Amino acid sequence: MELENNEAQSPAVEENAVTAAAKLAAAASAPAPENREVPRWYILHTYSGFEQRVEQTIREMMRNRQENGLIKDVIVPTERVIEPGKNGQKRTTTRKFYPGYIMINMIMTDFSWHMVQSIPKVTGFVGGKNRPAPMGPGEAERILSLMETRQEQPRPKFSFEVGDEVRVEDGPFAGFNGVVEDVNDDKGKIKVLVSIFGRQTPVELSFMQVSKG
Repeated sequence: MELENNEAQSPAVEENAVTAAAKLAAAASAPAPENREVPRWYILHTYSGFEQRVEQTIREMMRNRQENGLIKDVIVPTERVIEPGKNGQKRTTTRKFYPGYIMINMIMTDFSWHMVQSIPKVTGFVGGKNRPAPMGPGEAERILSLMETRQEQPRPKFSFEVGDEVRVEDGPFAGFNGVVEDVNDDKGKIKVLVSIFGRQTPVELSFMQVSKG
């Protein structure tokens, strides 16, 4: 009887072995789960004007290892721009790409999330309240590449072209609208056709005196 019982169980044992083998094969062919320990770029919102202060606070945390190695980098995206100065002299200044936002490269965990959220002047992550989404593929690389280009090749802060519609913001013609007739980037000046008493009158203005639109 004992032998008969063993013979009766053998088909079930064989079936279980086949099922287990099939599961192992399926697991081996399935894609690997996402590695959540990979650092990603996220966008952090701050009070406008406090971007550098937040960046310094995070870098201090990194130096002291307060973040347990979960934060890899932090950047305030900026560019160098050329603007007209006094006596026609040009000067180069730094301008933020996105005032009120910084980029942070980190491994997102509950600990790192709470630590960053608690930094003074930080209002939160962009892309989700409790589990923010990282920046899209190539998005961070595009901004970093643009930063590098703009550091090496500063661009004019004010960019006007013939035909642009502008509004005079300063001087005796403040409040008038006009159309750009000529642009002098070297001197930081433009010639604008302003309608005065029904006549188109050319007026020379500095870049600082007008705004687009």
